[in-house]
Amino acid sequence: MSRRAFLTAAGGTAAVAAASGNAAAQTTEPDFGGYLDGIDGGYQDLRGQSEVTIDVGAEGNGGYLAFGPAGVWVDPGTTVTWEWTGEGGGHNVITEEGPASLDSGPAVAEAGTTFEHTFSEEEVGITKYYCEPHQALGMLGAVAVGEDIPTVEVGGGSEGSSGPQVPESAKTLGVATTFAMVATLGLAFFFMKYGGDYETPDE
Repeated sequence: MSRRAFLTAAGGTAAVAAASGNAAAQTTEPDFGGYLDGIDGGYQDLRGQSEVTIDVGAEGNGGYLAFGPAGVWVDPGTTVTWEWTGEGGGHNVITEEGPASLDSGPAVAEAGTTFEHTFSEEEVGITKYYCEPHQALGMLGAVAVGEDIPTVEVGGGSEGSSGPQVPESAKTLGVATTFAMVATLGLAFFFMKYGGDYETPDE
């Protein structure tokens, strides 16, 4: 291989590696405006599912005082069912702000109790809600509906329970592509310094 061809290939490899590493580290999630910061329950992107279940009285916030998951992203037309675990005492689901009106009624503790709501096209946006008896303890939740919502780019092991964690496969890909880029550039430097085929033109 000629030096010119090698350097061309090296540059292409480095560009692909850099792009792959950046893509692996980036994730888009709804911008809940800090509502779920510092609370337990986590977040899940559940778009593409017609029915979604959220546990009421999931473990977290110092007891069974969390929604699981606390934050979800769904499509319009999705039916979300809140299902009571029977743990943590009486709970309910009450809208704090947003386009959807959620009100499961008085707090109840019985396992298997359910409350459901189908989010319509008119309810696109972010609806924030809470458990009335345990709001001060961090039993909060939010449902993002549709694509017309504020979003944030996250990645690289974001801290806090409300944000998604970057999968280990993505981290591995980032490390591998960075290593490939460094190795390729190192070989290119060696090739330039110590020799190569200088492609003399044909007579």
